[in-house]
Amino acid sequence: MFVYRENSKIMARITIPYAVADFIDLRERGFYYVDKTDYIPKLEDYNAPVFLRPRRFGKSLLVSTLACYYDRTKAHRFEELFGEPG
Repeated sequence: MFVYRENSKIMARITIPYAVADFIDLRERGFYYVDKTDYIPKLEDYNAPVFLRPRRFGKSLLVSTLACYYDRTKAHRFEELFGEPG
C-alpha cells in the first residue's frame, strides 16, 4: 500500500492482485485482498463443502489459503500469514 497526498488529503493507494493464486505470495507482496479466514471454522463444520464459483473468482487462492492454514510445516509463520494485515 502506498500513501500519498492529494489536495491536502492523505490518500492510500492499494495494489489489487491479478492472477495471483498463491496465498503466501499474496501476503509477502502486500497485495490487497478480502480476508475470509474467519469462515474456515464454519467450513470445517459443514458436511459437504462444494465450491461453485465462476472463472477467475478465487477458487485457487482459496485452496492455497486452506493449504497454508492447515500445513504443519508453516506453523512457525502462522501469525505472520494469518495475523493482522501488515
